[in-house]
Amino acid sequence: MASPTPKPRKRPAQPPAQVEIVDPRWLLKAIGITFFAAIFCAYLTFCYLFYQGQWQLILHPVHTTAAPQSIAGAPYELIHFSPDESATPQLAGWWIPAAPNSRYSHTTLLFLPGSDGSLTDSIPTLAALHNLGINVFAFDYRGYGQSASIRPNQINMLHDAEAAWQYLTTTRDIPAQQLVPYGTGVGASLAAHLADAHSTIPALILDSPHTDLLDVARRDPRSRYIPLSLLFHENFPLAQPLSALHTPKLLISRASSPNKAFLTASDPKVTVELASPSKTLYAQSLTHFLDEYIPSAPASQLVPTPAPSTQNPH
Repeated sequence: MASPTPKPRKRPAQPPAQVEIVDPRWLLKAIGITFFAAIFCAYLTFCYLFYQGQWQLILHPVHTTAAPQSIAGAPYELIHFSPDESATPQLAGWWIPAAPNSRYSHTTLLFLPGSDGSLTDSIPTLAALHNLGINVFAFDYRGYGQSASIRPNQINMLHDAEAAWQYLTTTRDIPAQQLVPYGTGVGASLAAHLADAHSTIPALILDSPHTDLLDVARRDPRSRYIPLSLLFHENFPLAQPLSALHTPKLLISRASSPNKAFLTASDPKVTVELASPSKTLYAQSLTHFLDEYIPSAPASQLVPTPAPSTQNPH
């Protein structure tokens, strides 16, 4: 006989599924936190971009490939120096020699230009210095003129100034006692740094400095939204180094009032105000200063060593 088919068991009735209700206040909090996190990350990104690119507020380089035929009629040598690891020179400069037996043919000015344009913009000043009868070596920082094309900043420019000093004192065998840094614009800060690093420097000339630049950065509208004093590092300080530097200084101001750093500079110093252009007063100020603080050259060292023959004369 066939066994009877068992009747299916009835499953107990399941309670209806409960729908979880999300508290709208939690949802609003999550949206708010996400929104403010995005804003905070965007703000940090903005601060980082400013930190990396702040040099553009104060440095305005022009990269060129051509060199002038002369320095306002004076011949010069185009010098490539400071090689990197691949032996490629990173810096380009101009050696403008004094005429033999001229007044300061035993002395060399290391010209440290400002932050705008290229060395070509300094030709009038270089010509005026050459007319004193003194050797002049001027160069472009990396990122400027014919020097290597990299992003300029304060640290790189400090290294470039030191490289120029080393080139003159080693390759050209110029005695440190006959080498005077001449800084203009931000180059004034670099010149003061050189004098502080090398106690053998006999004198220092600063012309129309453009330094201690935090106030300049504050005038940029973008700076009002960031902690500028914490992020700003392209300051090119001058007041503090000058206050502790006892190297003789010629401080030239071309404004109606002297630079603030000049007021607190330590002695010995000579301050000259050229509120209106005066080539005569400018030349007299330089010659009086050099006559007082630059020693006469020994007979064995009247003219610096010529550049290597591989350089390009102009």
